[in-house]
Amino acid sequence: MSGRIRRVVVVGGGTAGWLAACRIAAAADPSAQQPLSVTLIESPDIATIGVGEGTWPTMRGTLARIGIDEATFLRATDASFKQGSRFDGWRTGAADDRYYHPFTAPADLPAADLLRDWRRGRFADHVCAQPDVCADDLAPRQPAMPPYAGALNYAYHLDATKFAALLRETAVGRLNVTHIRDHVTGVEPAANGDIAAVVARDTGRITGDLFLDCTGQAALLIGGHCRIGTIDRTATLFNDRAIAVQVPVAPDSPVASQTNATAHDAGWIWDIGLPARRGIGCVYASDFLDDDAAAATLTAYLARTAPHVDPAGLSFRQLRFRSAHRERFWVGNCLAIGLSAGFLEPLEASAIVLIELSLDALLDGFPADRAAMDLHARRFDALFRYRWDRIVDFLKLHYVPSRRDSPYWRAHRDPASIPPSLCDLLALWRTQPPSPADFTQAGEIFPAASYQYVLYGMGVTPPSIGPLRPRPDTASVLHQVRQRARTLTASLPTNRAYLNGIAHV
Repeated sequence: MSGRIRRVVVVGGGTAGWLAACRIAAAADPSAQQPLSVTLIESPDIATIGVGEGTWPTMRGTLARIGIDEATFLRATDASFKQGSRFDGWRTGAADDRYYHPFTAPADLPAADLLRDWRRGRFADHVCAQPDVCADDLAPRQPAMPPYAGALNYAYHLDATKFAALLRETAVGRLNVTHIRDHVTGVEPAANGDIAAVVARDTGRITGDLFLDCTGQAALLIGGHCRIGTIDRTATLFNDRAIAVQVPVAPDSPVASQTNATAHDAGWIWDIGLPARRGIGCVYASDFLDDDAAAATLTAYLARTAPHVDPAGLSFRQLRFRSAHRERFWVGNCLAIGLSAGFLEPLEASAIVLIELSLDALLDGFPADRAAMDLHARRFDALFRYRWDRIVDFLKLHYVPSRRDSPYWRAHRDPASIPPSLCDLLALWRTQPPSPADFTQAGEIFPAASYQYVLYGMGVTPPSIGPLRPRPDTASVLHQVRQRARTLTASLPTNRAYLNGIAHV
């Protein structure tokens, strides 16, 4: 079957659907002889889940490609800067048990030289200036810098519901996306097994050449019509529930520069700071903790970190999920984006970045003709099966080195729960530090530096140094890291001051 790809139909709104519509419409050539059209169908019956609040630095490029001004984005989505993650209590649970996974890479030295000079203290603090900036709740940029540029690498925390609204406004108001508010009730197959059209309750048939399934966990197209099953990852990642709450903050309170992840006996607690509130959630495994005990764990955390707030006046939301992903992501002329493709526990905020990477891959090899689509689909599936596997490995790495002593943490150390690919890497890293040579893709979602930050942040003993001489400028480079940290902490504004400064511009 052949035919030019001219009509893209996005089924589902939310972050995935509206990001897809904006990215594709912004990349389309309006002067083409037959311009690409983008239609998004959004059910009025289904609310945006609005749980994902953390992004990766890739979001800056995504917003720039769509054509959204950074200050406008920050104001419209109640956003703040995210410069990485801080992990409290993951190693032993002791009072001083803390490490950072910053977004800025370590000093530009071979990993062996970084380790040669580091034997005491926190690894990230030794090789990167960003933990110092985060510790003081500072912004990664000055207001006078060009949009999306910074003194340090950064992403955002945001209100997912407000983000979807901004994307919707941009798509419809500026990028000529057709928005249909209707509920899809059926799928009409083509003779070759493709999707010929979706059928909506009021609109009727909506035809297209390429359909993006952004229907979330319902997976209406990829699961319901294409019958593509999922691969369960819960034998490796045990968490399957969360209790989430939004906590108001004082207008002059500090805004954290990172996601805070605090371990507890059967999971962990996320804490994300926005200008007007904190988003906090207790993630746990129901095999090790019941719902009432999880609620008590979250309430105790609120008593410690938000003593001015009465938990009885807050609205707690129970969430259930399963770490799993599709066996295939692109079948015929149907591509799954977002939760319809899969979900892993929210550690390290992989959900939104997977949407971005999926759209990058689609647009980098956009099929001009249906005849080539199956080849694009095979390549896409191979790439994203690899990426999901690497994310599973990286998330599991946060648990395996822990010395916390409860059934949940002991189960995470059980070799039967560790993927063979991660077992091989851990064996290798007993003799040498993580390096880019350990990974086969040029664009890894988590580079070798991320593995170094987590591995040594969790207290894994670094390997003995080999027979090669260090670079002669090692001491000088690391001295510059400390000097840069002092300069940045003295010159950067706080997050609160920066965000207040643009609030009414």
